Amino acid sequence: MAIATPTAARPVTPLGILTAHLQTALEQLQQSEDATESVQKALDLAIGLEEYVNACTTSESKDLKAIADKTQREPWDQRFSDGETVRHLEQEMLSGHVEGQFLKMLVHMTRARRILDIGMFTGYSALAMAEALPEDGILVACEVDDYVAKFAQDLFDQSLHGSKIQIRLAPAIETLKQLADQGESFDFVFIDADKREYVQYFQMLLDDGLLAPDGFICVDNTLLQGQPYLKERSTNGEAIAQFNQVVAEDKRVEQVLVPLRDGVTLIRRV
Repeated sequence: MAIATPTAARPVTPLGILTAHLQTALEQLQQSEDATESVQKALDLAIGLEEYVNACTTSESKDLKAIADKTQREPWDQRFSDGETVRHLEQEMLSGHVEGQFLKMLVHMTRARRILDIGMFTGYSALAMAEALPEDGILVACEVDDYVAKFAQDLFDQSLHGSKIQIRLAPAIETLKQLADQGESFDFVFIDADKREYVQYFQMLLDDGLLAPDGFICVDNTLLQGQPYLKERSTNGEAIAQFNQVVAEDKRVEQVLVPLRDGVTLIRRV
């Protein structure tokens, strides 16, 4: 009796279908055949995905739009300073519409009342999360650049929920140490700061009591342009690869890496 060979799984996600089209195109190119159709299908899939996701996601508030607009207009290529070290700022550091709504939804779902935002930039992610906090909720935002902190504070002052946000101007590690010494803990933590310090942030949150027993950590850029699983990596790419491995091997937590924008990892203590 012949044993049936399992059929290969059919690609059903946008990424899976995109990969299949590109593989087909590569095979056709290697055989000197016309690959135009497969390449066009892959391109159409890639081009339409982000626009469609944006269209199907709840619109951002006028206050969040104000942050996004002002951040886009700012000449960031002329801003290089945080006092002691050179820091390159760019509008791409903004979390953006879909990720902002994702964070807001997570805060609603977890019913967080105290949030720690490690790496605020112009405040889009901070305000998105603050919009989901109850009236007596608090968000502590860590930012190292005084220009960016003032930029964000001015926008918070004009918003409906900005009063829930407290900006701590200092290197994030320093702020975390101060918060730990004060016995502070948080229900929800968002990490989007210096990639080289991600492992230290993570360990301090767990070791120093900064993460509440039932708290969640959300970490941005954990796919970092694909560098963690590619051969060529920048310094930040290597740092993210190390962070992902540290989290995966830590038996105190369980996590899921979601391929949203540049990768978002959700972590909870077990």
